Amino acid sequence: MRELFFIRDNLANKISYYHLLLFMASLPFDRFYSHVILISFIVHTLIHVKKESYSSIFKVRNVVLASVFLVTVYSTIYAMNPAGTAYNEWGVQLTILLFPLLFCLINLDLKKYRSSLLLGFSLFCTATVAYLYADVLLAIRYYHLPLSSLFSHAFTHHNFSAPIQMHATYLSMQLAIALVYLLALLIKAGRWYHRLFYLFCLLILSAGLIQMSSKSVCFCLLVVINFAVPWFLLKGLVRWKFILIMATLSLFAIVFVFRLNAFRERYIGELVTDLSPRAKGEIEDPRLARWTAAAQVIVQAPLIGHGAGTEIPLLRQVFFEKKLYNSYLHQLNAHNQFLSFLLKSGIAGLLIYLVTLLYGFRLSLLRKDLLFFLFMLLIAFVSLSENLLDVDKGVIFYAFFFCFFVFSLDKQKGLVND
Repeated sequence: MRELFFIRDNLANKISYYHLLLFMASLPFDRFYSHVILISFIVHTLIHVKKESYSSIFKVRNVVLASVFLVTVYSTIYAMNPAGTAYNEWGVQLTILLFPLLFCLINLDLKKYRSSLLLGFSLFCTATVAYLYADVLLAIRYYHLPLSSLFSHAFTHHNFSAPIQMHATYLSMQLAIALVYLLALLIKAGRWYHRLFYLFCLLILSAGLIQMSSKSVCFCLLVVINFAVPWFLLKGLVRWKFILIMATLSLFAIVFVFRLNAFRERYIGELVTDLSPRAKGEIEDPRLARWTAAAQVIVQAPLIGHGAGTEIPLLRQVFFEKKLYNSYLHQLNAHNQFLSFLLKSGIAGLLIYLVTLLYGFRLSLLRKDLLFFLFMLLIAFVSLSENLLDVDKGVIFYAFFFCFFVFSLDKQKGLVND
């Protein structure tokens, strides 16, 4: 634990390391903190940049990592109102361009400090979930509610993450990274008190993920824990024992969750509703209805799309025509990143995004990097139900961790750099 806060390096690299550690600690909280730390990190990097670092900027890798931002810039050319919403998208997605440049210019060896940074991030995530549970328990005590109300709608999903003003899905994605990293440490841990500590953190993170009940994140976790973890980290008989234990625990968790009305409604009821046509008199608009509306706009310009910043204005017209008044009033987007690319930048933009995802998946599999693989799986699946790259916390998660995993790849296979 000491190496988490005290590293042996020159002063400039120490400051870079602490900037990254603080930035990762700020991710579960309001964007103000992460933006302030990022600005400070940029200034520090520019002060200590070396001339030879500039040569590493002009690489295909950096173009791929920044491709989403470049698509937005290109699609601004033919946008209806570039001075308005299109340039707003530039501001939201700017970090997708900044992080590849930053990681090229810093002198810090990310491979060397990857484990420490991920451990710090995982512990901060655990502390965040513990705080959220403390807040819930205080509310239950204050209003004299039964303890069983912990598993009611009042304290699940967005209501659970509301005290820190975080979208439940985006917070769940961060917790998933932390959980799988600590699980890998638990598997490798030799001392019993280390195992006990990691197990305690895993229980807290698991409880938080269940409480927020993000369907796409939980599905990714089930796949990674039951299949990817044993394939990436284990061999022989140990692998099969792990699969058997995890499959049993997963089954028990599923049974426990579905026995509670709030979770059963969240995982099953809402999924069925989202994938069903809009019923007459229904207040909430299911995702399928919004996807259908988006498809109606997409077919008008399938090759190059309508341009950056046009999604919500165009969708609002269709929402009103289809009497999707809830979506119209709240100015909702398509809630599907793939459809969003088709609508704004057409087939060309979607293909670039798919190639970027394939690049990440291929690299993670070639290097047998478990966390990188989990990250790519999360991005791919959450993109099916959210416009991940249209909100600050989604963009920051995508931009930072994509670059972090690419630039911290080690020649050594596996997860933890010993």
